[in-house]
Amino acid sequence: MPNNIFKKSNPCSSITELPKLGLVKNDFIVDFKRYYSHRLGRDQNCRSPHYAYEALSLAISDRLVERWKDTYNTYRETDCKKAYYLSMEFLMGRTLSNAMLNLGVTDEVTQAMYDLGLNIEELIESEPDAGLGNGGLGRLAACFIDSCATLQLPVTGYGLRYEYGMFTQAIINGEQVERPDHWLKNGNVWEIERPEYTNRIQFGGKVVEVIDDKGNKKRMCVDTHDILAVPYDTPIPGYQNGTVNTLRLWKATATEEFKLDEFNAGAYAESVAAKNSAENISMVLYPNDANENGKALRLQQQYLLASASLQDIVANWVGRHGNDFTHFAEKNCFQLNDTHPSVAVAELMRLLIDNHDLKWSEAWAITQKTMAYTNHTLLPEALERWSVSLFERLLPRVMEIIFEINAHFLAEVSTRWPADTDRLARMSLIEEGHGNKHVRMAYLAIVGSFSVNGVAELHSKLLQEGLFKDFYELWPEKFNNKTNGVTPRRWLAACNPDLAEFITETIGDKWITDLSELQKLENFLDDKKFCKKWYELQQSSKQKLINFKKTEHNLDLNVNALFDVQVKRFHEYKRQLLNVLHVIHLYDRIKRGDTANWTDRCVLIGGKAAPGYYMAKRIIKLINNVAEIINADPDVGEKLKLVFMPNYCVSAMEKICPGADLSEQISTAGKEASGTGNMKFMMNGAITIGTLDGANIEIREEVGDDNFFLFGLTESEVEEMRHQYNPMGIIEQDEDLQRVMHLLESGHFNQCEPGIFDDVISSIKSSDDLWMTIADFRSFVDAQKLVEEAYQDKERWTRMSIMNTANSGKFSTDRTIQSYSDEIWNLQAIAVK
Repeated sequence: MPNNIFKKSNPCSSITELPKLGLVKNDFIVDFKRYYSHRLGRDQNCRSPHYAYEALSLAISDRLVERWKDTYNTYRETDCKKAYYLSMEFLMGRTLSNAMLNLGVTDEVTQAMYDLGLNIEELIESEPDAGLGNGGLGRLAACFIDSCATLQLPVTGYGLRYEYGMFTQAIINGEQVERPDHWLKNGNVWEIERPEYTNRIQFGGKVVEVIDDKGNKKRMCVDTHDILAVPYDTPIPGYQNGTVNTLRLWKATATEEFKLDEFNAGAYAESVAAKNSAENISMVLYPNDANENGKALRLQQQYLLASASLQDIVANWVGRHGNDFTHFAEKNCFQLNDTHPSVAVAELMRLLIDNHDLKWSEAWAITQKTMAYTNHTLLPEALERWSVSLFERLLPRVMEIIFEINAHFLAEVSTRWPADTDRLARMSLIEEGHGNKHVRMAYLAIVGSFSVNGVAELHSKLLQEGLFKDFYELWPEKFNNKTNGVTPRRWLAACNPDLAEFITETIGDKWITDLSELQKLENFLDDKKFCKKWYELQQSSKQKLINFKKTEHNLDLNVNALFDVQVKRFHEYKRQLLNVLHVIHLYDRIKRGDTANWTDRCVLIGGKAAPGYYMAKRIIKLINNVAEIINADPDVGEKLKLVFMPNYCVSAMEKICPGADLSEQISTAGKEASGTGNMKFMMNGAITIGTLDGANIEIREEVGDDNFFLFGLTESEVEEMRHQYNPMGIIEQDEDLQRVMHLLESGHFNQCEPGIFDDVISSIKSSDDLWMTIADFRSFVDAQKLVEEAYQDKERWTRMSIMNTANSGKFSTDRTIQSYSDEIWNLQAIAVK
């Protein structure tokens, strides 16, 4: 919990502590009935599982709150150093099953619901996914705060409480259609509103110079348009250790609900305009920033997160220490999750200088000792850049501070490299060009931080050698690597309970908090009984996946086929297009009768394209059109199926990853920072086919060459070929690729929709294709043949599957977070009293 969660002067301090709530079956039955009947007002005539889910969740939440308060009190009494994880996304998924697992009451609650005639699975399925993230970035943040609590580290997550999350994806006539994801329409039983810790956020206005009561000159904003940031807290339990940390999310609200004078005058719309304008800031995850209004809203979101969170932390410090910031840096650390919250660097300076009267040098020393920055992308276009004019309009005082930070920084660069004007221009926080100046937010994060890390070994290396080379040459000591991970609680213990139980029966349960224990599974590779059971469990997971998707697709998938899975955000660099080109190649082989020694295959693809990403949406349409042709062709039958799985999300992945045989990680080498889906699949026994990109490299190192299907150009080979990339020459030299292109160009998959894939075809054939889609086609096809050969040998495939799970220990976020704590945050684990 944030330290200010209870006031110093507590009017309820004399109330006797209640006895601890019980954790046995009957305790849950009693509390469930009380909530269901009294709080929710339902009876036996109610047929909706939603209210039963709410009643159970409230009972579970009560137990979390007990431990939450204990955790807060322990942190306060020990006066420990704390870290704060600032992220625009926390893709939490569902909470109920994870809370039961971490409390250690899954069996008791399941039996309690059974005794009441309720199915726990139905209640779990009634919970909507929390719509607080888009993809890997937000899911990583969720895994991180789970591991922080499990490792008993005093870390608070700060984010935004989006009213509408990432859109719900529907597929109509093969096209992606976006629908609102109003995940909060029925409220959220897991959160607690904390209006007493509301902060005021200032936008606009003008900067003036004033004289304070001590005679000092100060800069401040006047005539600002203010909004309020209201915190909502969610408990984050560690695994069966009594620790419950906090995720604090901010909701934007108006300073006045509506203007009564305008309402009385008949101006009804105007009377609530301020309220609506304020609430828009936290209304939607990732507003479309294709226009100026969208850009302004996005910057407002980022500043809301940074300012509200820092005000919260600084106010807590002042409440305990007054205006003495001497030891602030020793007790606090801020981790910026990607470039989005990097305005926090300038905002902390503003708070310390303008509000607490620190000198520039004092404030800058604190800022540089407390800020740490994680970069998640190698794509320059994905780094935040905001126009100076927009910044000056929305955040004029913050812009002044950024200019001053830049002046001090460029003086330091100039001292190191005198008269190197090109370097000064490259490194400046302000990018000049085409008449418009822009703030380079990633550079601001680097300059203001003491630590800059990438998220996989290759990614960190490429940052140092490419994207941030100038900064690495100036401050090599700042740069480090922290390879990503995923939490084994959700991504094995919870999502694949049958396999998890079998592993525990075999090697004990220490693996749940120390994933390196899974290496003991290698001792059973030659145990036929163990391998047989492993294979049966994998087949059972595939059947569950078939049942899960059957209602959507009305397809009977063959459980004995190779389940070939690619699920992730749609982007050209992730090369879903290469995957579908291979599917077309397989289809062509079947139609030509080239099916000797055939391996049946079900290709499952899922993911969302950003609403404005035209090419990604065209590729989704292509996949669905190809699927329609293949799945209806009697010549194909069970030999090949292609399924697009709509509305990919956390709860869907919990069912998909246990049922995958083959994990497709086929990005253009040098473009994927890390990836975490690859880790989830590996942990559940899927074998990876992938390029030497992101964390694939480390996965291959851990599992060994024989248990990984490698293909494609390396990062350096991609860069070397880029200057002479000739896709037409590649097509001319490959008969299989020629046939694939002929099927596309002839309109075979769009006979009633002429020309709709012309842009996709043009991108494949273009020498300017940044992702070099077909440069790896032949290598990919050849690697897929090796996959087929391996899958036909069930004993070999099972051994490969076991080896992948056994060697996934490195990819636990427990390991990642321990590295953050030891090497960046310098936290101590705090056992809760």
